[in-house]
Amino acid sequence: MKTNREFASDLVGIALRNGAEQAEAYIKSTKNLSIEVKNQALDAVESSLSFGYSLRIIRHGKLGFSYSTSPSEAESVTKNAIEAAKWADADEYLDMPSNGKHGSPQATEYASLEIFDKEGWDIKEDEAVKHVLIIEKAANDFDKRIKKTRKATGTFSSGEIFILNSKGIGISYPYTKFTAQVMTVAEENGESQMGWDFSGSRLLQDVSFEGVGRNAAKRAVQMLGAKRINTVKAPVILDNSVASEFLGIFASSFSAESVQKGRSLLKDKIGKMVISPKVNLVDSGIIPRRLGTWPFDDEGVKTSEKVLIKEGALQGFLHNTYTAKKEGAHSTGNAVRGGYAGLPSVGISNLCLKIVSESDVIPFNNLTASLDKGLYITEAMGVHTANPITGEFSIGVSGLWIENGTIRFPVKEAVISGDMLGLFQKIEAAGDDMRFYGNIGTPSLLIGPTDISA
Repeated sequence: MKTNREFASDLVGIALRNGAEQAEAYIKSTKNLSIEVKNQALDAVESSLSFGYSLRIIRHGKLGFSYSTSPSEAESVTKNAIEAAKWADADEYLDMPSNGKHGSPQATEYASLEIFDKEGWDIKEDEAVKHVLIIEKAANDFDKRIKKTRKATGTFSSGEIFILNSKGIGISYPYTKFTAQVMTVAEENGESQMGWDFSGSRLLQDVSFEGVGRNAAKRAVQMLGAKRINTVKAPVILDNSVASEFLGIFASSFSAESVQKGRSLLKDKIGKMVISPKVNLVDSGIIPRRLGTWPFDDEGVKTSEKVLIKEGALQGFLHNTYTAKKEGAHSTGNAVRGGYAGLPSVGISNLCLKIVSESDVIPFNNLTASLDKGLYITEAMGVHTANPITGEFSIGVSGLWIENGTIRFPVKEAVISGDMLGLFQKIEAAGDDMRFYGNIGTPSLLIGPTDISA
């Protein structure tokens, strides 16, 4: 059986001999194990192995693309890609990255990123089940009012990506990914409240299965007895989980693809103040162990750290090879694909919000104690409904009401509204609780006076 390198080289060679001016083979193999438990017993298990590859070609300034899961279909994949290019529109910005220095990387080139866990890669099903059972047990042990758990789930994934093109790129690397999450339900006096938590890392040892269960239970229990409040304008604290949801919506604005299509609220704002001067926003593909960390993007361009916002001022956007050529810039190593069946678009690696001055980073307990009155928002419903182009939002929130620096009671069915830039412009301070949810990292954020509707 041919190696990935031999197969990819053959695929690209066939494409070039059949008239392609540029060609790229993308190969992805994955192993995934998903475990769900209920009532301290295995409830569902899904195990899969997958392999797929795609061929992207440029011929006469036109794009052709095809993919398959069978190596024996290489000839037809090439034929389909060439045929697709005949019917595509010509585009002068189509290109593929070139870097003769890439070659075939050795393990030492990405070892410092710690994206591959040798022990976790070979985890057995029974061991994985034990990890996930811990989630549910920790939740149930936290408080007797936790009556049930939903979706106590762990995923244990690994894979390898190989990219070779006709302009000198030939890279590959293995990776692992582990996640844990759960939804818990607390009940008391006929009332029920839910709480959720998540943890993920490239290394199995970083995932706190116990912590996920305990944190989800705490979130549910603390909301028992929630009541409505009157309409008010007051400061709010966004829990780091909620702040990450808002930042996730904001993330699309940094894509050069969105900017070029007129779908970014940051269009024409480079060099201008767009959010609070207390904030830096960084995209980095080189933070060890994070889920968005990769040595290369999905076109084979090395990843790096990019400062997108410095002290509130927009510095630039994220690019893949296409958007960079269209802009007369360089790829920032932010080409992403949904899998072997997808073309490269532009996306974040690890998006991280950092506070400029350490004096504005406050121990979380002191952050809540600093409020005369305000709402600590622990959950937001429907953040995904925010308009990514205008930034406008109106969403339901729940949390804990604070008066004189003390948490008084839980709050339900409140609504906050505004726009994304306005929200981030009002950042006054942050907690010392930086946390990543997926590939987005942020601490809890203290936001200035905000309209809170009943």
